[in-house]
Amino acid sequence: MTGADALAPARPFRVTVYASSSEHIDPAYMQVAEQLGRRIADRGWDLVWGGGRFGLMGAVSRGARAAGGRTIGVILQQFVDKNVHCEQATEMATVHDMRSRKRGLDESGDAYVALPGGLGTLEELLEILSFKQLGLHRRPVVVLDALGYWQPLLQMLDKGFAEGFIQPQFRGLYVVAADADAAVRCIAEAPPWSPGAIAARGGGTG
Repeated sequence: MTGADALAPARPFRVTVYASSSEHIDPAYMQVAEQLGRRIADRGWDLVWGGGRFGLMGAVSRGARAAGGRTIGVILQQFVDKNVHCEQATEMATVHDMRSRKRGLDESGDAYVALPGGLGTLEELLEILSFKQLGLHRRPVVVLDALGYWQPLLQMLDKGFAEGFIQPQFRGLYVVAADADAAVRCIAEAPPWSPGAIAARGGGTG
């Protein structure tokens, strides 16, 4: 057995989605996010996300709920106080600092998808990739390159590989998907991750 079925625990499989909370973006991004939520729910998977109701965060959770899916949020108390949280979540964990929030998002997921986003989303994506590189988890990571948003980052990573800053065996740390259908398919068909040993000296892990 391969892919998500082989990774699935006794509870429903959970996909953590990192995403922007901005409302000042092209509506086409919202459509992609909402479709991703729907596709996650269509698979019978749970959505784990940052708990917000605005921007792509809100869109992905609306899509999952519209398709009958469960949504599990992890959000800062200060955002609840500002009333930017989603009140329709199946579950909502409230934490008091960003490290706890990120840990909750990371540890709750059996796979990860990065939608377009700003500094917070970028940090979350790079951290979960770094953790996988270090062998702290073996879960699928999908970069959903909607409208080509992530191309500059992907080019930078390619440069890191080409110039020896990242070891070649880590090419499989992530996969790139152009749309929501491809993203969930990448998760479902993900092969087991086994990168081999990190070079003891000059390994290119940071």
